[in-house]
Amino acid sequence: MPALRGLLLALLLPAAAQASGVDRFQAYLRDTQTARADFEQQVYDRERKLVQRSTGNFAFLRPGRFRWSYAQPYAQLIVGDGTRVWIYDQDLNQVTVRAMARALGSTPAALLAGAADVERAFELSDAGSRDGLDWLEAKPREREAGFERIRLGMGPAGVQAMELTDHFGQTTVLRFSNLVRNPPLQASAFRFVPPKGADVLGE
Repeated sequence: MPALRGLLLALLLPAAAQASGVDRFQAYLRDTQTARADFEQQVYDRERKLVQRSTGNFAFLRPGRFRWSYAQPYAQLIVGDGTRVWIYDQDLNQVTVRAMARALGSTPAALLAGAADVERAFELSDAGSRDGLDWLEAKPREREAGFERIRLGMGPAGVQAMELTDHFGQTTVLRFSNLVRNPPLQASAFRFVPPKGADVLGE
C-alpha cells in the first residue's frame, strides 16, 4: 500500500502543483492531525550573516499540543499542552510559561499545531514558488506578535520549510526532514512538569 500511495501521489503531483500555497496549507491543516519530523534551524542577522545554527526534532497533536526539542548547540525544550507553552532551558534549569494564545504568533510550532481556524490569528497570502515549494506568507494580526511575518514552504509532504522575520530584520530559517504525517501519538507526550529545583517564570 505505501508503494501504491507513492505512485498515486506522483501521478497527481502535477495537478496538485497548480494549487496555491494557501490552498495547500489549508488542506494540510484539515488532513494532518499529528506529525513528527527533524529540523535544522539557521538564524541570520539583518545583513544575512549566519549567526546561529541548531538542530532538533518536533511532534504535534492538533489542536495546540506540540513538543519542540533543540539538541544542538544548546538543549532546550518547548512544550505546548493545549493551554500553555512551557520553555525549558536545561543549562539554566529555568522554565518560562506563556499562555497558548499569546505564544501563537511567536512559536513556529504553535502555528503548525494550531486549529484549522488559524486565519483568525494570521493574515494568509500566496508568496509564489521557490526551491520546488509553494510558499505562503502569514502575517500575525496581533501587533505584539514575536514576528513580523512567517513564510511557509509547502511540498508533497506538507510544510517542509519556514522562514520567520522579526521586527529587527533577523530571519530564522527552518528546514524539515523525515516528516511523518498522522503517526499515532499520545496526549501524555505533550505534558510538561517543571524539573525539581527549576526556576519557573511567567504566567
